[in-house]
Amino acid sequence: MSNASGAQYAPDPIPAPVVEEGEFVIAAVGLDHGHIYGMTEGLASAGATLRWVYDPDPAKVEAFAAKFPHVRVARSEAEVLDDPEVRLVAGATVTSERCALGLRVIDAGKDYFTDKAPLTTLEQLDAARAATEATGLKYAVYYSERIHVEAAVLAGQLIDRGAIGRVIQVQGLGPHRLGTGRPEWFFDKERYGGILCDIGSHNFEQMLHFAGATDAEVAYSAIGNFHHPEHPGLDDFGEASIVMDTGASGYCRVDWFTPDGLSTWGDGRTFILGTEGYIELRKYVNVATGEGPGHVFLVDGAGEHHLVADGSVGYPFFGQLIRDCLDRTETAMTQEHAFKAAELSVRAQQGARVLAP
Repeated sequence: MSNASGAQYAPDPIPAPVVEEGEFVIAAVGLDHGHIYGMTEGLASAGATLRWVYDPDPAKVEAFAAKFPHVRVARSEAEVLDDPEVRLVAGATVTSERCALGLRVIDAGKDYFTDKAPLTTLEQLDAARAATEATGLKYAVYYSERIHVEAAVLAGQLIDRGAIGRVIQVQGLGPHRLGTGRPEWFFDKERYGGILCDIGSHNFEQMLHFAGATDAEVAYSAIGNFHHPEHPGLDDFGEASIVMDTGASGYCRVDWFTPDGLSTWGDGRTFILGTEGYIELRKYVNVATGEGPGHVFLVDGAGEHHLVADGSVGYPFFGQLIRDCLDRTETAMTQEHAFKAAELSVRAQQGARVLAP
């Protein structure tokens, strides 16, 4: 059906910047993952002022500065943390080092915004929880496959309006393309955390969010290295199922098997079943149609609806996060939600059955 068939499900207005230039100063520290660009762009689009960048690798800093030419290059991490005008530090360092960076940021009296996965062990989780509870500062997480994907944002709006009733199951598929040129740490499980801890974290966060859950238990999890013996530390496949405190169930499958023929890096999909309808998200591509990203398929009591969220929805998380930091509120994402998704990711990884050597 045409997009107009679902016109009653039009998205909320695209969010506007929430602060003036210089009102909310940020910095980027740790450039090991490319998500730092999306994190920075998201905050800047909501009005944040980027002042500093720091990474021990000059090449990474040079590339970042080329994208954000007005940024100052810091001589050290301390130079960033010592700047009293910096309100928030965004970081995408090696996964196993993200918690330590966050603790230093919080110790310096600043809010922290980290790439997913935000940590790799339960001990790190305990330390991060203790730091936020003691200070009231934020350890925010860039779960980009929901907060920076318009189709997922629109799905959340639809669910909030009751479009499919009570959510009773969420299924997430997160295939990725391995490609070439990955850094050495990417294949070291101690450093990247394992596939369920890493890219699986996106899916655990979405399960909780779409179901409106605050807690969950891992019912089953499994990992395997089916096709990459040259990288024994790599999990190239993972799956898990959870039971949430709302009674809803969740399942995710993540892998590194995107074929070269796909037009994008992964055919990410989410299926959300409600008591009065269901939603399918084809986030990044509608396969073999040439239609591109952002597809939301909704079936309810009134019929079948195909909405395309591509430039029409925006990303409210970033403005909400900025206001949360200034107002000390929790509208973008609660701290416990961010930590619960991380906890489920680590527990699923640690308890996973090994399907292949």
